[in-house]
Amino acid sequence: MPPTKKTTEDEKDYTRSENIEAAEARISQIHEEMGVIDSEAAGDELDEDAQRSWDELEAELTFREGEHRALVRAERLRESRERWSSTRFSPKGGDPFEEDPRTLSGRAVYDRSMAVVDSSEGGRHLEPRQKERIQKVLRTRTGDLDGELVGQLLLATENPHYRSAFQKIAASTTPVFTPEESRAIERVGLIKRAMSVGSPGSGGFAVPVLIDPTIILTQQGSENDILRLARVETITNDTWKGLSTAGVSWQFHQEAQAATDNSPTIAQPEVPTHRADGFIPFSIEIGMDWPGFAEQMSMLLASGYDELLADKLTLGSGADQPTGLVTALDAVTNPANIELASASVLQGSDIYGLWNALPQKYRRRMSTAWLSSTSVQNTIRQLGTSDPNFTVDITQEAIPRLFGREYPMNDYMADFVAGTSTDPLLIVGDFQNYLVAQRAGMQVEFLPMLFDVTNNRPTGQRGWFAWARVGADVVNDAAFRLLIDRSA
Repeated sequence: MPPTKKTTEDEKDYTRSENIEAAEARISQIHEEMGVIDSEAAGDELDEDAQRSWDELEAELTFREGEHRALVRAERLRESRERWSSTRFSPKGGDPFEEDPRTLSGRAVYDRSMAVVDSSEGGRHLEPRQKERIQKVLRTRTGDLDGELVGQLLLATENPHYRSAFQKIAASTTPVFTPEESRAIERVGLIKRAMSVGSPGSGGFAVPVLIDPTIILTQQGSENDILRLARVETITNDTWKGLSTAGVSWQFHQEAQAATDNSPTIAQPEVPTHRADGFIPFSIEIGMDWPGFAEQMSMLLASGYDELLADKLTLGSGADQPTGLVTALDAVTNPANIELASASVLQGSDIYGLWNALPQKYRRRMSTAWLSSTSVQNTIRQLGTSDPNFTVDITQEAIPRLFGREYPMNDYMADFVAGTSTDPLLIVGDFQNYLVAQRAGMQVEFLPMLFDVTNNRPTGQRGWFAWARVGADVVNDAAFRLLIDRSA
């Protein structure tokens, strides 16, 4: 009898990863199947067969979600124990910051970085989804994102000496650093230089990774619906480069007949990043307790940045700023934009026609959504007075939906107004085909005193000037349809 093959640790890791991915794939498939059933019902009661299928899918979904939670929990526990063992009981005393992160192996960078994220001091202010996002970034190795570099930056900026130096920087223009703080600042500067593409920027100090919104800001934590729905990529270069295709066409042939060339048209979209900057005034005292400072600083840096993205991800021109979703779709000629049947008159048939124009494979996806201003959504609600498939009920707290797909509001989009225009009114599509590229790393400079613009007297406020790089664009036009007003 041949000896039983011993399973290596790498093979165990691969199997665990496979099981998690398989569970996620099946959960996604169940959501899509339930979405198809719901869409086919078009608001009516489910028939007997459809109800039976729905009940079976719902039961399986409950089981699969529980299975997925257990697998993820087991994997995180295993990784946490490995990190705890390697960093807490290392031969050198278990200090994750003791060595220069540039000299560590990729595995050691990851382990020590996650030990910091999971520690009571380093990651106490982070929500679970933010920790998961950081973990994903650290584990990614692509042409656009080097997670090891981000891990090195995390270890360098979360080093207690750099954190204390950063707190001094954030509160004074003439900080006095200890020798350890000076070395920590120099180390961060060298890592930032390694992450630079082209001519590196000068001035400013790197924001510690665990309060940096370009790394910890998650879609779920954003009030910006486009950012929440879009595909968001953190990158360590200045331009995201990818591949996209509308898909491969299959065919049937007779026996022994030569196959036809079904090669898809491959596009190579690029999304460049642009400098986003903001001035952040504050009248609060900077505390020396790091978790309190981190939570406070993180909130201030993220709030204005998130609101700027809400504007530019909608209407950005693409010239020295992201290309907004509306801007990109309004410029598309193939597939052409769909006009209202009658100028400045929104009818139910316009909504049905827009949904019908979206290819079926995108209608099926759970990442497909609608988007318009509040004014346009209110107009669509009022169609319920003549078409029972729409509703005038505005008392429900749930997110509005159309054809079983989410319908958030975005008041950077055009209102529905009387008179003729060609305003973009309503978008439907798979938002995973709108890509937001965020370059990892934000920098700030401290301004010690603000002055009143009318009398030039001090206001008692201080401020930070912060900047980052971000870009966005549609990478597959076919995944969206845009309804516009008719000029005449």
